[in-house]
Amino acid sequence: MNKTRSLLQAGVLGLSLLATSVMAAVSADEAAKLGSTLTPMGAEKAGNADGSIGPWEPLSKTAGSVDGKGFLSDPYGSEKPLFTITAQNADQYKDKLSPGQLAMLKRYPDTFRIPVFKTHRGSTVPAEVFAAIKENATKTTLVEGGNGLNNFRTAVPFPIPQSGLEVIWNHITRYRGGSVSRLVTQATPQQNGSYSLVYFSDQFVFRDKMKDYDPNNPGNILFYFKQEVTAPARLAGTVLLVHETLDQVKEPRKAWIYNAGQRRVRQAPQVSYDGPGTAADGLRTSDNLDMYNGAPDRYDWKLEGKKEMYIASNAFKLDDPKLKYADILKAGHINQDLTRYELRRVWHVVATLKPGQRHIYAKRDFYIDEDTWQAAVIDQYDGRGQLWRVSEAHAQPYYNMDVPWYTLETIYDLQSGRYLALGMKNEEKRAYDFGFSASKADFQPAALRQSGIR
Repeated sequence: MNKTRSLLQAGVLGLSLLATSVMAAVSADEAAKLGSTLTPMGAEKAGNADGSIGPWEPLSKTAGSVDGKGFLSDPYGSEKPLFTITAQNADQYKDKLSPGQLAMLKRYPDTFRIPVFKTHRGSTVPAEVFAAIKENATKTTLVEGGNGLNNFRTAVPFPIPQSGLEVIWNHITRYRGGSVSRLVTQATPQQNGSYSLVYFSDQFVFRDKMKDYDPNNPGNILFYFKQEVTAPARLAGTVLLVHETLDQVKEPRKAWIYNAGQRRVRQAPQVSYDGPGTAADGLRTSDNLDMYNGAPDRYDWKLEGKKEMYIASNAFKLDDPKLKYADILKAGHINQDLTRYELRRVWHVVATLKPGQRHIYAKRDFYIDEDTWQAAVIDQYDGRGQLWRVSEAHAQPYYNMDVPWYTLETIYDLQSGRYLALGMKNEEKRAYDFGFSASKADFQPAALRQSGIR
């Protein structure tokens, strides 16, 4: 532990040099900790001193049943909360909550609560991904300025991070099954709880899962993303296409939108940073999707270190196909009775807008789960330094496929009293399809017109 703390401190002190230097990979001796004292993903394998966080014990692919639509049963469904955090008792738990979580308890004292359950650290990924991560540890480096990666394979370039920016790149590149096809919904409830649903059909493929991927000529693409709005009728047929680049200094993200009404494909440079999120009623920026995405160059990133924190985990109950969307979406926030929080270790990274750069969020506090590199909570501040929006992700391990990902993402606007919920699939005809296969031709602008025909 002492050596780990020293590494963290060294990383923080070295951040001032980040803009002009290339961060080095770790030594072979350090990388040897992966799979021994550290998990193959880079988390501390052991639990904490008092046992409130247990050791990493990955779930098997048969940890529960899978229904005909692909939804998973809850392997912890019989458990009851250890205790519940409310506005009335929040002070005694505040050292393990973010300012945003505390603000939600204060704003909604009668309805927002945090039910805390026993910690189960069951997320894992396939063995070949662990092997690639270990190789990354000694080979992958940041490009000059930090806005891209050299010598990167598959997922998680920095399992033993030495800076805040390395932690953020772990989130950006983390393993999400390699490819997925999914049907999800988005809602932006009014203060009184009324809402309309927007339905999306998404396709997401990392470069090495493309049918025509050439490992000898990988190119500069990290992943391809295509999103079609299928309802309501006024928006249906609109298609977004993104080519996410790996070295964004060499080549920034490319994006296009097909407008069904105009039957035209246009380049979409606004699909980045604080450009408006699709059909989000102004409650989500482009880089709020997947909690955070895109080029990190507009911020300075400070690694504060690790801390213990209550985060939404093992959200199987929230993903139950027996639920209706009306069971989840309530006034002010989602139905917290359907949530599950656990005590976890998280990496705390503070992003501060660089002088001369523009973004509606002047500061962002990231809390990233050590076991998966997924952002669990992000507190976002406006230009006045006021806490503005609180992003919270409800994560679950898709244990049948060895994939950690989200069940639901939320963004709570403390100023307007509204929120956005994205990712619900309870009423859809199928769950995530991680066996999705595609070729590069399927993700070219010329293919958008066909996708959006209605």
